[in-house]
Amino acid sequence: MCNEYRFKQSLDRIAQEFSALKLPLHWLGGAPNLEPRDSIRPTDPAPIVVGGPDGAELKQLRWGFVQPNRPPVINFRSEGRRFPNGRCLIPADGFYEFTGNTRPKSKWLFERADDLELFCIAGLVREDRFTMLTCEPGPDIAPYHDRQIVILHRRHWADWLGPAEAQPSLGPLPAGSLKVTQVR
Repeated sequence: MCNEYRFKQSLDRIAQEFSALKLPLHWLGGAPNLEPRDSIRPTDPAPIVVGGPDGAELKQLRWGFVQPNRPPVINFRSEGRRFPNGRCLIPADGFYEFTGNTRPKSKWLFERADDLELFCIAGLVREDRFTMLTCEPGPDIAPYHDRQIVILHRRHWADWLGPAEAQPSLGPLPAGSLKVTQVR
């Protein structure tokens, strides 16, 4: 299951992508410092996007819902569920899966197979934390893991941030959507 992802895009690039969808992106206070990061892990702060009356709002929250005396909830199953509130988009340009039984495990980087680097993962926000939604694996992920994160098509970003009744269907991407590279 995804417990590490990558985000190396600039604030200008994110704003440009959302602007092209007629979904203006804003943030409170001054422009956030979005440093390129090869590795974002559970409990790290990371940029997310939530819907609001003025479009889309970029925030920095920590990854993983807090549970007393247990590890944080970093992934949440989406099958058969509706998410009427608390939906967010998690911008990324790659994510990692690990295989093997011995350490160090093999590490695999998944990126978009087309020329579009930026993608968004469907997520949920609770208080000052976020988690990623998961689904059954698509053909690109199945050889590496039995679950995958929900990557939303661009045409569904506004719907995901919109009202409850606008929730798009959630599921894996079609075969050939992702390219995979072995990192180690």
